[in-house]
Amino acid sequence: MFCYQCEQTAHGTGCVDIGICGKDDKVAALQDLLVHATKGIAMHAHRARRLGARDDGIDRFVLESLFTTVTNVNFDTERMAEMLREAGSVLDHARRHHEDACAAAGTAPEELAGPADWSPADTVEALIKQGQGVGIMARFSGLGKDITGLQELLTYGLKGIAAYAHHARVLGRQDEAIADFLLEGLDELTQPAPTAEHLLAVNLRCGEIALKVLELLDAANTGAYGNPVPTPVLMGHREGKAILVSGHDLKDLEALLQQTEGKGINIYTHGEMLPAHGYPKLTKYAHLVGHYGGAWMKQASEFDAFPGAILMTTNCIQRPRDSYKARLFTSGLVAWPGVQHVADRDFTAVIEAALAADGFTDNSPERRHHVGFGHHAVLGLADTVIDAVKSGAIGRFVLIGGCDGAETGRNYFTDIADSMPDNWVVLTLGCGKFRVVDLELGEIGGIPRLLDMGQCNDSFSAIRVAQALAEAFGTDVNGLPLSLVISWYEQKAVCVLLALLHLGVRDIRLGPKLPAFLTPDVLKVLVESFNIMPIGTVADDLAAMGAPSPRRDDHLAAAD
Repeated sequence: MFCYQCEQTAHGTGCVDIGICGKDDKVAALQDLLVHATKGIAMHAHRARRLGARDDGIDRFVLESLFTTVTNVNFDTERMAEMLREAGSVLDHARRHHEDACAAAGTAPEELAGPADWSPADTVEALIKQGQGVGIMARFSGLGKDITGLQELLTYGLKGIAAYAHHARVLGRQDEAIADFLLEGLDELTQPAPTAEHLLAVNLRCGEIALKVLELLDAANTGAYGNPVPTPVLMGHREGKAILVSGHDLKDLEALLQQTEGKGINIYTHGEMLPAHGYPKLTKYAHLVGHYGGAWMKQASEFDAFPGAILMTTNCIQRPRDSYKARLFTSGLVAWPGVQHVADRDFTAVIEAALAADGFTDNSPERRHHVGFGHHAVLGLADTVIDAVKSGAIGRFVLIGGCDGAETGRNYFTDIADSMPDNWVVLTLGCGKFRVVDLELGEIGGIPRLLDMGQCNDSFSAIRVAQALAEAFGTDVNGLPLSLVISWYEQKAVCVLLALLHLGVRDIRLGPKLPAFLTPDVLKVLVESFNIMPIGTVADDLAAMGAPSPRRDDHLAAAD
């Protein structure tokens, strides 16, 4: 196997024996094969689409297959093999769809090779062998690492778009332009002689569609559950039976809340589900009582200590310990061998497991964190914010967001928030927020110095606020007193980064280390065009942002 799609990839170069995420070489091969098969489907469907023929079933499968291969989603070889068999059927359908579209248009279909000719092998072992022949390493020798890296940058952007589009689709929102580009982008990845210049241009177009899907998902979430409002959330627990919900899927949480109402079970969020407490149509359920735990990478110890049932709704699952594996359930596209999967949002088994477990026997100490500072809430304070900036009461905004992880160096994000001048405001979103949620930063004229804008799924909020402030000050985003310090981990973060690059945002600090798939030559182009840079020391980065000096001497050293 060879995989370098996430930040924790082994030695900063690539996982070759087993993924740091926990996937083995078999799962890795099947994921590579599913991407390959999806490219074949897109080759036919994209050409049919250009002739005016659409197929919603193909669009659905493309979203699901790409999302399935995002880091920490599906680790089950049997489930992967099942998807690959479905991919074979969808590819046959896409081929006929292409032929029918050509017949209707009076043209002959193109003769397509490569992924378009793929068909699934009969056994799991044979599928694994197929997958071993279509991975990244197979392209290194023919295309070189620069071109392959640019292809992978596009692939990961497409995976991120698919994940966000899937969330929106679950809530009834779709956009034909997004579906069109996914097919087009996948087809671009099959071209025999790609150039670096062309792939860079396609990646920036991917950023344009990434922005569109972020806006679509924002509309889906707020349309379904209302605009988030600033809300204090209990960061702890209450006595009683309990279910913990992790991942990102608000629809799953809503269904669980409906099915547990009146059953004497308290529902807790975990990880990126924390922002759910800001949505009025979810907080109307009194038994949504609080948030338990921190970011996804702490789940083994936190799930072990949680005395109830646990539901994992989207990506972020890790290898479960035997101590809680029987209390763990997956839904949607998530899968782990031996973990019970919930279909069709029927959470009966989860509820039964919660009732059978001990539950909490006490109440935790009171500690609360405010969520709900989405663009609707923040822009409701726009006049106050603008006046505070003009008066100097607010000196700078720093967006500290993205993904969290277990690697050393991520304490940088805590330290830079705790060391910045007292008149700077921190915006945060994604599970990167757990590096700053425990800080007591106070207020500036009634405006909290820590504004939690939501999940990584809510990145549009930060973009919308920046755009609105730029309009108010008659400048572009780069002219604002705004610095972006982004922690990245997986493909949805790549999608958001491409959206920012499409908008022309410069001077983004990225860490704790840069993606392995960005070769030095590719990185050089991004640095020259957008001044992307790795995070440095807290002191140096604050000085570069305009801080006179950090507040505390103990944060002057390099993050390690």
